[in-house]
Amino acid sequence: MTKVAIILGSTRPGRNGEAVAKWVYDLASKRDDAEYELVDLKDFPLPHLDEPLPPAYGQYSHPHTQEWAAKIASFDAYVFVTPEYNHSTSGVLKNAIDYLHAEWNNKAAGFVSYGSVGGARAVEHLRLVMAELQVATVRSQVALSLFTDFENFSVFAPGAHQEDSLKATLDQVVAWGGALKSLRAAQAA
Repeated sequence: MTKVAIILGSTRPGRNGEAVAKWVYDLASKRDDAEYELVDLKDFPLPHLDEPLPPAYGQYSHPHTQEWAAKIASFDAYVFVTPEYNHSTSGVLKNAIDYLHAEWNNKAAGFVSYGSVGGARAVEHLRLVMAELQVATVRSQVALSLFTDFENFSVFAPGAHQEDSLKATLDQVVAWGGALKSLRAAQAA
């Protein structure tokens, strides 16, 4: 069965992303097309990239990197839950992505973003980063507005239409994650 990580890309105290990620996970876990796991970056306290060799070498010297690499390698696809900070994603998510290379290759990713313009610019940046890591990003995404999907900019209350957006995103992530299995198998051989 396809394994999908729902990666919570914020560690900020009082983060809106926790409620968003739990919403994604709760809806995803009702499906029977994949195995879903919530991966919270708070559980992987990675310092600023501190490996002596570039991640493309795959020679990780620190236990925190090895643990992170094993976790990410165990999935076929990802759903990134990202805030938009200063027209981009969070620094902690970018750092976590930058730690690894081959573990991301030939997999699929989708996005659930939130911010004043639905986190659209954060997703634009993440799509570029994912392309460099040979991750196929799906077209559908969920863009949550702080103005309409949160009460007082902090209490998550998504519009009913957002469930349809999430369903479409998950459908595509699972399909692409499965379709890319043959590439991952060839890469491992």
